[in-house]
Amino acid sequence: MTANSPADILSELEDAVATCPLDRCGRILDGILQLITGSGDRSQELLANVVDGVLLRLLERVDAGALVQLGAALAELKVAPPATLRRLASHDDPDVACPVLLRSQALTMSDLEEIATSSSEPQQLAMAARERIEPALADALISHGGRAVHLALISNLGAQLSDATYVALVEKCGSDDELTKALALRPGTPDAVLRKLLSTAANSEARAGATASAVSPARAAEPIVPKLPGPAAYASARPEIVALNRIGKLNDSTVNRFAIRGETANLFTALSVLSGAPIEIVEHVMTDDDCEALVMACRASRLNWQTTLAILSNRSGTRLSFAERERARHVFETQLLSTSQWTVRWGEIAANAKESGRGHRCAKVGVSR
Repeated sequence: MTANSPADILSELEDAVATCPLDRCGRILDGILQLITGSGDRSQELLANVVDGVLLRLLERVDAGALVQLGAALAELKVAPPATLRRLASHDDPDVACPVLLRSQALTMSDLEEIATSSSEPQQLAMAARERIEPALADALISHGGRAVHLALISNLGAQLSDATYVALVEKCGSDDELTKALALRPGTPDAVLRKLLSTAANSEARAGATASAVSPARAAEPIVPKLPGPAAYASARPEIVALNRIGKLNDSTVNRFAIRGETANLFTALSVLSGAPIEIVEHVMTDDDCEALVMACRASRLNWQTTLAILSNRSGTRLSFAERERARHVFETQLLSTSQWTVRWGEIAANAKESGRGHRCAKVGVSR
C-alpha cells in the first residue's frame, strides 16, 4: 500500500472542507486553531505551512465572529500561516484586520506596506500604533494616510522616521497647529526639522499679517495690545510646560516656537517656570511699553538672544526698530544672570508689578553694568 504524499493529504483536506456543513467548518477551525497555538515554535512552522490552504478554504465558510477570533489568536504567534495572515490583515472589517495589523510580528514589511497603501483609516491607525515601525512603513502611512494617521505616527516613539518622512510631514503641517506642535515636541525630532517648522510658521503668519494689512490699511497702524490668557488657559498649559521642563525639553527651541506661533499661555507659563517669577510678573513685563524688563525676564530664564528677540518681535505684532533692537541686545549682553533673576523675582520689576497690577506699565529698569 502506497502512502499518500503531504500534498495529496492536503488536497483531500481542502476538498473535505469545501463540502462539509457550515457548523462542522467552525469546529474544524477551532481544532486547527488549538493545534497551532498549542505547539512549539518548530511545530508551528510546520503547521503553518501545512494548514495554510485549509484555513484559506475555511475563511470563506465561517462567520465574522470566527474570523475575529482566528485573527486575534494568529496575531500572537511568531510563526503563522502566511497566506491566511495576509488575508485576515487585508480584511475590510476592522474588527478582523486591526488586531493582526497591530500585534502580528509574522507579517512581513512588504505585507504591511501593501496594506497601508490600500486600506481604510482604522487599519492604518492600527499600523501606526504598532510597537515598532520601520521607515518604509512610516513612509507608506504618511503618503496614504490622513491627518489622524499622521498624528498617531508622530506620537508613536517606536516609529522610525527617515529624512524623507520628516520632509513629508513638514509639508503636511502647513497651517495645522496640532500637527506642527506634535512634530515639534516629538523627542528626537532633528534640529533642522524644528528650524524648518518655525520658519514655515513664521512665513505663514507674515503672509497672514500682510493680507490683513491689505484688507484693512486704516487699522494697520494701530498698536496691537497683547491679549492676556485667562486662568483656564494657564491651567491647561501648565502641566505640559512643567513636564517639558522636567525632562529638559523646555529649551530655547521650544520657547522660540511658542513666541513665533503666538501660543501666549504656553509662552507666559514657560517664562514663569524658567525664571521662577509668578505669572503676574510675566504678564506685567510682557505688556510693558519698555522692553528692558522683558529682556531681563528672558535673561533670568537662561534663554539665548535669538529666543529673546523672537519674544520681543512677536509680542505686539510689530517689528522692533534698529535702535530698540540694539538697546535690548545691550541689556541682554551686559546684565548678569544672577542680577536678572533677583530683579525679576524680588527686585524692582517684581515690586512694580505687584504695585501697579495687571496691564499697567512698570517703571523702567536700570541697566546693571
